[in-house]
Amino acid sequence: MAWFFADSVNAPLHTITGEDAAHIIKSLRMKQGETLTICDSKEVRHDCIIESITGGEVEARVTDSYPCDNEPGTFVTLYQALAKGDKMDFIIQKAVELGVKEIVPVLTDRCVSRPDEKSMKKKIERWNKIALQAAQQSRRGAVPKVQPLMKLEQAAKAAGDTAVVCYELGGSPLGDLTEKRQEKLSLFIGSEGGFERSEIDIILSHGGECATLGSRILRAETAPIAALSVIMYLTGNLGTETTPTRNDNGESIKGGDWHS
Repeated sequence: MAWFFADSVNAPLHTITGEDAAHIIKSLRMKQGETLTICDSKEVRHDCIIESITGGEVEARVTDSYPCDNEPGTFVTLYQALAKGDKMDFIIQKAVELGVKEIVPVLTDRCVSRPDEKSMKKKIERWNKIALQAAQQSRRGAVPKVQPLMKLEQAAKAAGDTAVVCYELGGSPLGDLTEKRQEKLSLFIGSEGGFERSEIDIILSHGGECATLGSRILRAETAPIAALSVIMYLTGNLGTETTPTRNDNGESIKGGDWHS
């Protein structure tokens, strides 16, 4: 089923315009009677059926609305040091698929990529589009946001004691560090050259802790994917049963009347 996002959904008949409508009409070539899903800003899922397509607008009738249970229960922010080339595109895409809630690009001493302000603004715009597309593909209940670039000390201060930094010179197993960070965790991953020891000390001075991903050194684009996969598993957000939102008759068993 095609998956879209909107700030709000007007039931029973919702009008889709702009890029989403163009995607439905031109790329997906959807027709009257086909189904799609729209998630609103409150993470409520609206199942719809296309009523009509006129010009560049799609009229969709809401057939059912209920909470979307696809979002992880742990709020994970990825503080990713800028990686060179198109590696950041890959990291953002896969991090969103795995369940990250927020991504913050970080400028560290060993970053090869050091774009100017104008270039960085364009990159943030592109990365947010990648996050949107990944959220649609993986059927997220919300679209993770890629925030503006931060310097390492600024990021360490923002993360505080929720921070876990993956460090190639060792640290505690992720399992030991996630136990007290079940609700919110900030994951720091270095660029191709890793972190300077002075940068690790800054993160630790704000309450963060060092984690290890094992004895092998992972590439800058591999480390966040490996760490996020482990974190999602350890916090029960990967490969575990979720609380059902429907009973055996297909009726909603969460919340009240979500059409209202």
